[in-house]
Amino acid sequence: MANLEQLAECVVRGHINANAPYPPDLKGQPGVVELVQEAVDEGIDAEAILNEGLVKGMDEVGRRFRDNEYFVPDVLISAKAMKAGNAIIKPLLAEAGAKAQGTVLVGTVEGDMHDIGKNLVGMMLEGAGFKVVDYGVNVSPDKFKQGLKENPGAVVGLSALLTTTMVNMRKTIDAVREVETDAKVIVGGAPVTENFAKEIGANGYAPDASRAVDVVKNLIRV
Repeated sequence: MANLEQLAECVVRGHINANAPYPPDLKGQPGVVELVQEAVDEGIDAEAILNEGLVKGMDEVGRRFRDNEYFVPDVLISAKAMKAGNAIIKPLLAEAGAKAQGTVLVGTVEGDMHDIGKNLVGMMLEGAGFKVVDYGVNVSPDKFKQGLKENPGAVVGLSALLTTTMVNMRKTIDAVREVETDAKVIVGGAPVTENFAKEIGANGYAPDASRAVDVVKNLIRV
């Protein structure tokens, strides 16, 4: 019988498959890929595999990251393992008409080319069961406007790592609210503060990727 607890633990430890060299003590043992496939073959519901295995594992990764037990490389390894499992069940979820917890549009604001923090947020949100649309870096307000037209009701996540590009967060918020007056916007990045977020009319602020997931969940009341 497929063990979803074991699957969650493999996500936490970033063990992708039996041939993966990391972590060394699990080499040769079933990883995320084998355990997901085993669960699918046994007829376990794809949503259960997602929520009780993959998402549960990433929730723990988020907790450890928040508590400084895990660092960026650990999160990246776990996210890679989660994605490998998600690729197997994605067609099954679509077939079953399973809905994501919500949609989040993410990007680094216009003029800013930094993406590590933004990428981490995207991975953590995907790991939590959200559909993530990533527009990359140097994203214009018009691009976010178009994104919200295509994804009504989505949460907008803005990142900036430079004090000189922070001002473009306000421009982007003003732009997306031309599409939806009550559009939910979350902001983050090294120079961004909670006070600044309030000043520019953002609905939420997150100092790191794991807290970003919590903020988004609160905004859409998951």
